[in-house]
Amino acid sequence: MAGWSEGQWQPTVVEGVPRRDRRTGAYLRYIPDPLEARPLTLDSRLARTIADAERAVRALNAPGAESLASIARFLLRSEAIASSRIEGVTPSAKQVALAELGRSEHVRGVSEQAQLVANNMTVVREATSALVDAKEVTVDDIIELHRALMPEDEHHHGLRTVQNWIGGSDWYPIDAEFVPPPAELVSDLMSDLVDDMNGAAHSPLVQAALVHAQFETIHPFTDGNGRVGRALIHTVLARRGLMTTAILPISLALSTWRDRYVAGLVAYRYDGDPAEAGSIAGVRAWISTFVEAAESAAAQSADLAEQVEALRAAWTARVASHRESIGRRATPRADSASARLLRLLPEAPVVTASTLQRILDVSFPAASTALDELRQAGVVTTFTIERNATAYLATEVLDLITVAERRLASTKADTRTSPPNRPVPARAHRRS
Repeated sequence: MAGWSEGQWQPTVVEGVPRRDRRTGAYLRYIPDPLEARPLTLDSRLARTIADAERAVRALNAPGAESLASIARFLLRSEAIASSRIEGVTPSAKQVALAELGRSEHVRGVSEQAQLVANNMTVVREATSALVDAKEVTVDDIIELHRALMPEDEHHHGLRTVQNWIGGSDWYPIDAEFVPPPAELVSDLMSDLVDDMNGAAHSPLVQAALVHAQFETIHPFTDGNGRVGRALIHTVLARRGLMTTAILPISLALSTWRDRYVAGLVAYRYDGDPAEAGSIAGVRAWISTFVEAAESAAAQSADLAEQVEALRAAWTARVASHRESIGRRATPRADSASARLLRLLPEAPVVTASTLQRILDVSFPAASTALDELRQAGVVTTFTIERNATAYLATEVLDLITVAERRLASTKADTRTSPPNRPVPARAHRRS
């Protein structure tokens, strides 16, 4: 059964450490029940809430929701910022989009922070996709995911062999807010975790909630646990088929509700009372918090999808008006570069003629003509990225991304009544 194990702290480093930080003494480490052995029953009200939330999430993958899938990767920008150790700096959507463009073309003036974020977005997508496609997830797969998310921090790679803790002093765990299980139990607990990930004992949302909380409880790495724990949410939901194309920004909602998130993890472990380790009531409380975050993320994602579709309709109308004004047929052919570019823009809101030529497999003149037509119609604007090189920006898409991120950072999903609760990009400026 879940419970507590007493440890005795003896400092291993004393040189250069202030005397007050050389404390020795007892501390309590939490040892969770294995997921495979933990019984779980849900009351009918919570079960209905879970079913409603999963229907809302599945709807994001329904026919007609392609617009969300195309823009969803930009919702990983906040994740990438958190994963890049960027203190107090939040690159704009435009900067990050230009940094992504800079992976295939030379773009001047892109900040180092934006490049880090773009790189991390790519890593998260590629690493989680590998886990989703794997026949079976192994502990080594999760170690590799951690390594991919922290490529420069080799001393943190691999499962921990030392005791770590959360909160309190940097030098000892005696007054820590939470002390994970001792290092010698980590390997077995992680094996149990991946066994659960490879099964289907619970519904997808419940499984994602349990895997995330158990991972954060084990805290198997000396750093970077939060990054991996967030990625595992996407992994579980995609492996179970709940999310197939879009990305549900549930971890962004949880990070906005910091106090509730931490309280939920405490409840999962011991229901707020050390004597109640492994309490079923505490696990249910955590699942309820997690599911509510999923509902909020799904609702805001659905709103974003509608906004993208409305924007596409507005673009189509502008192009039709422009073409009619110069005596051409209002609607371009469905297979033309212009029509295909209109469908592509939410996914690639910053492009050049060379990029478009490669993506659409058309000639350079055809790509240039399509971009210029959309520029004249007021769909894209231009931006010089290098001498004699021009990028075309769908600034309205970038504005939608910024607004969505700010709403996800508001505890009430409305920045007019509740300001962002974590670092987010600056408010998009309206153009005159």
